[in-house]
Amino acid sequence: MNVARLALRTLRREWHLVELRTLAASLVLAVIALGVVATISTRLERGILASSAELIGGDVGISAPAPLPEPMLRAAQADGLRASRGAQFRSVAFVGERSQLLDVLASDGAYPLRGTLTVRDATGRDRDAHGPARGEVFLDHRAMVGLGIHAGQNVQIGGRDLRVSAELVRQPDGGELFALAPRALMNLDDAADAGLLSVGSRASHRLFVSGDPGDVARWRASVESAPLPAGGELITPEKMQERMRNAFDRAGAFLRLTALLSALLAGVAIALASARYARRKASEVALLRALGTPRRRVAALLVSTLAALAIPAAALGMAVALGLAQGAWYFARQLFDDVPTTLPLGPAFAAAAMGLAVLAGFALPPLVRLAEVPPVAVFRESMQRRVRRFDALYLVPLATAVVLIWLQSDSLRLAGILAVSLAGVALVAALLAALLLVIARRVAPGAHPALRLGLAALARRRGLSLVQATALSLGLCALLLLAVIAPSLLDGWRRELPSDTPNWFALNLQDDQREGFSNGLARMGATQVNMMPLAVGKLTTINGQPVDKLPFLSDDEKESADRQLRLSWSADLPPSNKVIEGAWAGASPAQAEVSVDTSWRDRFHLKLGDTLGFEVGEGTLQARVTSVRQVDWTSFRVNFFLLLDPAHAAELPHTWLTSFYLPRGHGDALSKVSRDYGNLSLIDVDALLDRVREIVDRVGTAVRWVLGFSLIAGALVLAAALAASAQERRKEAALLRTLGATRMQLRAAAACEFALLGGVAGLTAALGALGAGLWLGQAVFRIEHFVPPVWPLVGAAALAAFVVMLIGLLGTRRVLRTSPMALLREG
Repeated sequence: MNVARLALRTLRREWHLVELRTLAASLVLAVIALGVVATISTRLERGILASSAELIGGDVGISAPAPLPEPMLRAAQADGLRASRGAQFRSVAFVGERSQLLDVLASDGAYPLRGTLTVRDATGRDRDAHGPARGEVFLDHRAMVGLGIHAGQNVQIGGRDLRVSAELVRQPDGGELFALAPRALMNLDDAADAGLLSVGSRASHRLFVSGDPGDVARWRASVESAPLPAGGELITPEKMQERMRNAFDRAGAFLRLTALLSALLAGVAIALASARYARRKASEVALLRALGTPRRRVAALLVSTLAALAIPAAALGMAVALGLAQGAWYFARQLFDDVPTTLPLGPAFAAAAMGLAVLAGFALPPLVRLAEVPPVAVFRESMQRRVRRFDALYLVPLATAVVLIWLQSDSLRLAGILAVSLAGVALVAALLAALLLVIARRVAPGAHPALRLGLAALARRRGLSLVQATALSLGLCALLLLAVIAPSLLDGWRRELPSDTPNWFALNLQDDQREGFSNGLARMGATQVNMMPLAVGKLTTINGQPVDKLPFLSDDEKESADRQLRLSWSADLPPSNKVIEGAWAGASPAQAEVSVDTSWRDRFHLKLGDTLGFEVGEGTLQARVTSVRQVDWTSFRVNFFLLLDPAHAAELPHTWLTSFYLPRGHGDALSKVSRDYGNLSLIDVDALLDRVREIVDRVGTAVRWVLGFSLIAGALVLAAALAASAQERRKEAALLRTLGATRMQLRAAAACEFALLGGVAGLTAALGALGAGLWLGQAVFRIEHFVPPVWPLVGAAALAAFVVMLIGLLGTRRVLRTSPMALLREG
């Protein structure tokens, strides 16, 4: 008979078996977990790029210090793209005796191509708009307060009187996530007529395009293939993401971690179910071999049966993954203001292929080995269970797990941490289970009858007990990482950006202005004030060698050495800094000392004791590296790569840089302070903070979705692990009931057995999750002072042990309700 047809008949005949259904369900869940996360991640990335396009005002743009050539604009229009021209520059606005430095964007009527320009008219009504008409200008609230005017009044910019037709509420900002000065939006022709864009001006000229993604990609490719105008650069949504690279890296790591753990849970369930299925098929295979079926044909039949099960299950999982991803996006897209993105099919197909690989890696080894069952096993059951001391085929599941971790983590560090943690959990679980079996033999004779029966059952099935304890520990550890550690890591990430995270920076503050400015901030209710000196200099020597003569290994190192440096100093170690090598200099060391950030140490291959030479203003300074710091750049505090000691740096020419938190709604008071200190530059970073918080919320939503699938996969692991010894337990129960044991005694013995297994698994899983959580928090997500929640882990581990006992008892109900004679006939 044809092998494929026989495989289908076998599958139809054996579909009622729990093992086959567990295999199918595990595969479906693996594909769903991987497919949903991969599809949502891809769509989130596209949505983030689309929302980034809204922030820059177009799909892609070009910025240059000179007007962009007309052929470039005509080429974009010829390709069917919409185009908008603009220019950004600084200018001073005047109203009577008042003046205000403005960050001005001059645009045409097509601006913005993407995103929303929101203005508030004289009646106080918000509306969407495009670039202002000639003779009009939009000013933001800070500018209007600083100039003391309202919508409808006139302002002078570049010598031209313009009517403030509306207040600027929200605008796409060309990729600038913070505002250095109050903003204004005027007409491009007005700016040109006023001479603000003439030769020698410091304007940045821009051209943005938008349209069909394919047309945009072709236009972008043509622009990138040709030389850009002198000083020109592309403005892309990807560059917007680079400004928040740490947040995006963390988001990707979270999503990969949750998908990976879910897939590994399903893999453990597949391995256990396939091993049990192989044991059940041993007699059938022995009969086929006794009837003369060649070993190769038996192997082909087993593999074909597995394929007949796997392909429909993978297809079902892929369809469900796409459906759930679409449903999840229906709610998640609100985070992108309904930015449309198509449903990607590629990640779901990749998840199906990976799910099939997981099934093959975990299920094929025990099934292929069935082909080697000798024909004599028909008469001697012990021949079915011959075990080799070493079988390379059983390294396939391990290799599959390692490859899966590598592919999904996309990070050597994350892959290594998970692999080592799970291997450690498996080893400790096996050792604890072995220790339990040793204790069982010594304690069982004098223990309570129920406990004695439970301990005896564990000791009698030594190999299965070790496998069960290890599988349960791995499954519970993965669940604890998902259910307890991952939310805790997210909370730690959120705590890095509390509601009072500094959202304003002040530049160019002078020594004699510090006290007055600090008092003004206090009156406004500002908190988290952090003020540090700022000196601008240049690195001149490293260990006495001029930097322009050093053999740098890369252009990045050389460019960094030639760049202007921003130096500071402090007697105390600033917040968000941690010394990891050497010792902090303090207030007055004997000789000049400098503390370097880890990135600077790595970039220039510095070590403690090296000497750096600086040129600041007309003076020079030689400082010895005495400490290396790890800086939390996500804290939004004032941080520096290089910190000098105050005793030798205080006389350097410098200004002061301040960060502080000011609740929204204090724009009028802040504008007054800004007027009092005309040299001061204020930077608003609220937009950047809002973007990072949105990313955290999106990741939290995705993690909650995946956690639901993971809980189901975890339940499958528990059921598969506990069902591994069901056949042996059925025979033992029949024998014990024949000898007079009551149902209550057997139920108590089973409760003791499963409670001990659950206790070992829960303890090992809790310890593994605790260690992996600490490691992940510090090494992968870099969350300072992260400590996994111990008591929730203890509670979850205890609950898991209790659930293991309950699931085990539920699995024995059928055995206890069936007569001993029927059980013996089944065996």
